[in-house]
Amino acid sequence: MDEPEFFRRSGPFSLIYLAEAVNAQLSGDDGRLIYGIASIAFAQAGDIIFLEDRKRRATLAQSKAGACLVKTGERDSVPAGMAALVVDEPARARAVITGLFYPYALSPGRLAGEGAVRGQVDPSAQLEPGVVVERGAIIGPGAQIGGDSIIAPGALIGPGVRIGRNCYIGPNSVIQHALVGNHVIIHGGCYVGQDGFGYVMGRQGHTKIPQIGRVIIQDKVEIGAGTTIDRGALDDTIIGEGTKIDNQVQIGHNVVIGRHCIIVAKVGISGSCRLGDFVAVGGGAGLADHLTIGAGARIGAAAGVMHDVPAGETWLGAPAKPMKMFFREVAVLSKLAADGKGGKARGGEGEKNDD
Repeated sequence: MDEPEFFRRSGPFSLIYLAEAVNAQLSGDDGRLIYGIASIAFAQAGDIIFLEDRKRRATLAQSKAGACLVKTGERDSVPAGMAALVVDEPARARAVITGLFYPYALSPGRLAGEGAVRGQVDPSAQLEPGVVVERGAIIGPGAQIGGDSIIAPGALIGPGVRIGRNCYIGPNSVIQHALVGNHVIIHGGCYVGQDGFGYVMGRQGHTKIPQIGRVIIQDKVEIGAGTTIDRGALDDTIIGEGTKIDNQVQIGHNVVIGRHCIIVAKVGISGSCRLGDFVAVGGGAGLADHLTIGAGARIGAAAGVMHDVPAGETWLGAPAKPMKMFFREVAVLSKLAADGKGGKARGGEGEKNDD
């Protein structure tokens, strides 16, 4: 049985072309053609690799690759006979070159076809040329979808939703009460625009608060599989331009996330939080409601944030606190444990506990 080709490869490309694409200084056989990108261990003579850290120097010497992306100052790590593309950021250059060889990997579902409409589209919906609606997808009344966007199988685009150009809506995702910009990727199983969690509590029961806001997703946002984004209660929930959200993230109603933020998997952001531009939130962190996280701040993995975080600061722990304070507390606790003072304070010296 033949192996399937999930990602169609482009190329080959000359080393000169690749060097120009990533603004690299080329050293070696500049007339060589490169047919693909691979890891150091599995590369062949027609492949390009990249040296991500100095720990891989030994394996680099054994590689069969024809060329290597290396950081400025690491040129001497490349063995004889292997061309070197010297760049400031090898990882970023690798991403660019991988995109050249595998352009379809940057746009999920792009192999589905051009302009194919196989799903159920309401007559009042408006689709620009090049839109792909796969089988099982449903486009609701009054929805508008920009050119060259793909709606994957089983996806639901609700009434009045606006989706921009060159977007991808993954399988079984549900998009309601939302305005989506251009070049947005929403992976499978996402729910965008459902009710926010809002109730007035009382002895007679909990009265539901109508959620009449929207979700606004700006250009070049990517949203991972299984993520949910609630629509606003009165104001809109907003995801800023260029922000990248990982899998299984929960974003509550009225949250405003700035531009180019990174939200890692399993994060929970409670209602009405505001995150500035370039904020990074580590996996599994939780934010209480109505918090402000300043621009450029970083929240560590599994942190429990209960207070506002100033711009540019790094907070860790649960409850979260500034990084210096967190590590100071860890050092004090470690010293107490090493000295044995914690045990003596409870049971006294020499006391035996059979439990």
